[in-house]
Amino acid sequence: MKKIILLTSVIAVLAAVVFNRKIKEVVNPEKPVSKDISFAVYAGGNYSASVYDASKAQLHVTISKMKGHRESILWQKNFDAMELKNIPAECNAISQVVHINNLFEKKEELIVTYTLTYDSRGSILQRYSGEVIAKGNHANKLLIGI
Repeated sequence: MKKIILLTSVIAVLAAVVFNRKIKEVVNPEKPVSKDISFAVYAGGNYSASVYDASKAQLHVTISKMKGHRESILWQKNFDAMELKNIPAECNAISQVVHINNLFEKKEELIVTYTLTYDSRGSILQRYSGEVIAKGNHANKLLIGI
């Protein structure tokens, strides 16, 4: 009889440990949050020299949400190609704010990636970069220097 009680107790403790996370999710579900991501696109260097006269840059930005190994694209935009000498300085940066709703921060990650494509008289150079948006921070700013 003692063996049965002991075995039942051990099984109950193991079940509680294994299902603890699932029980917490049912009893106290996570509430979705919203995030604002602002972009500032500016000239990261001095492009006034004549060597940059025929050079252009184009920017493609994507905001994705990762849940486990699944990626969902939430927003993407291609900024028009601009001549390097016409890209504004940081104080006059091209700005945009993107509002993301229904993000479950415990299960999902928000990732911003961008591709800069430089074209100088037919020579193409692409630069890829990305950033994981911090959890708990509801307003984020991404500076993109071209």
